[in-house]
Amino acid sequence: MLHAPAARRNLLLLLLITLLIWFGTLEYRKLVRPDEGRYAEIPREMSASGDWLTPRLNGIKYFEKPALQYWATAAAYDVFGEHHWTTRLWSALTGFLGILFAAFAGWRLFGPKAGLYAGLVLGSSLLYALIGHINTLDMGVTFFMGAGLMGFLLAQREGVSARERRNWMWLTWASLAASVLSKGLIGLVLPGAVLVLYSLIERDFALWKRLHILSGLAIFMLIAAPWFIAVSLANPEFFHFFFIHEHFERFLTKVHRRVQPWWSFVPILLLGMLPWVATMFDALARAWGHEPGRRRHVKPQRFLLIWSVFIFVFFSVSSSKLPSYILPIFPALALLIGARLADMRGRTLFWQTLPIASVAALALWLTPRVTGFADAAVPLELYQRYQVWVVWAAALWLAGTLLSLYFSYRNRTTPAIVTLALTMFVAGQLALLGHDSLSPANSAYHLVQKIKPYLKPDAPFYSVSTYEQTLPFYIKRPVTLVAFQDEMAFGLQQEPEKWIPDMKTFEQIWRKQSYALAIMGPDTYRTLAQQGFPMREIARDTRRVVVATP
Repeated sequence: MLHAPAARRNLLLLLLITLLIWFGTLEYRKLVRPDEGRYAEIPREMSASGDWLTPRLNGIKYFEKPALQYWATAAAYDVFGEHHWTTRLWSALTGFLGILFAAFAGWRLFGPKAGLYAGLVLGSSLLYALIGHINTLDMGVTFFMGAGLMGFLLAQREGVSARERRNWMWLTWASLAASVLSKGLIGLVLPGAVLVLYSLIERDFALWKRLHILSGLAIFMLIAAPWFIAVSLANPEFFHFFFIHEHFERFLTKVHRRVQPWWSFVPILLLGMLPWVATMFDALARAWGHEPGRRRHVKPQRFLLIWSVFIFVFFSVSSSKLPSYILPIFPALALLIGARLADMRGRTLFWQTLPIASVAALALWLTPRVTGFADAAVPLELYQRYQVWVVWAAALWLAGTLLSLYFSYRNRTTPAIVTLALTMFVAGQLALLGHDSLSPANSAYHLVQKIKPYLKPDAPFYSVSTYEQTLPFYIKRPVTLVAFQDEMAFGLQQEPEKWIPDMKTFEQIWRKQSYALAIMGPDTYRTLAQQGFPMREIARDTRRVVVATP
């Protein structure tokens, strides 16, 4: 069926539409605080300074994450310029490649239809599609961990030659090295833990003889080790901060103040896997079943199940939680769901889609109430603009779900799956694009347009009791922190001359300046104004006030 000329044409058309929407929307939105500003600015400073070894945020040493995504984004700046789309290019590129790899792996492991459906599921899953268009580190590490997972399963499948197994295992080791360079030790520790668990559960210890450990470790170290060694030699303080503070203390303590209940990832998974939630549970329930003919080979569905459950539990018990942390389980879930869909009758899909239609109808009913989130920081007017986008997104999602129900009821499974996937993907992109309506409150872009006439290359720019993550990228320079450290505290311990620790010292410096600018929150501005601090307001929005010397 998939090899027929018409089917190939339809597949290419679907791929082209997805490609255009996936990459064509990257420029539209302004950078959003905090992550997009942070991960746009570090590569900008890397590109501007020519120092690609020591990451810096706001001109201050910043060792929280490895450098691979910084390098990729800085290279995009050098080649294409500093734009919104180049800041997000690495997330979008790795996200899209992840979809293609999932489709390929699903095809090789479970058959052509399973591969097609796995790609559709992954690309349309709400959380995956959204993170693929936001500048964070999670999509990069998800791609490389997923590539390692799929490379491993392809290496250990039945009928593979010794040479092919070796090549896939080498790809696996290289992918794990890149995942470590993307976000740290989780890129190796989590896959390793899953492998140990699988070996113990299946009592398959012969598996370890097929991992090409010696040559694989050589590849891993050749890719991952040089930067860690070089940055440690250049910055002796790096090792303890990165490996101890950022891994063990982040997992075991509440040092990053991202404390959430242990069950907080449950609603994130349910929402993030829309519109495939019901099928996900079906696929997970069947993944533990008998896989015939695999006594001497890895059982792929069981391995995917262990991968998904272990990583989900790992982050659930962690003391530091962000919604995107569970993203690495999505490629595994997509493969399981794709394999299940390939064997599913239309009527079964109908009953599994029916509750999703109810959720879509509920979303359409709730979207006009999005204005209820308005507050002083993000006023009603902005949410009213956003409301239009989310209403259209919900309406499209509901319409697509109803059409999918029609196709599945008539046992036209492939049109039903394609319709459900494509309309969910487009609806998610509409909601994400509409989020730019809130950018006057969530991004410094609009504020910078107001202060451009006041920006002078050599004029000091202070950030008082706050740090607006998106500001340095738009003004193309760091700011001097005043009475504020936050995530830059460790870097400022190494370079204390790069900040002003208290307001008294700041006032003394400010009064001596012939011309300077400062940004602060409205409350800080009010307090300073009441104290008679010499300044004149030149621009403001709901979150920030920019002042200049009198």
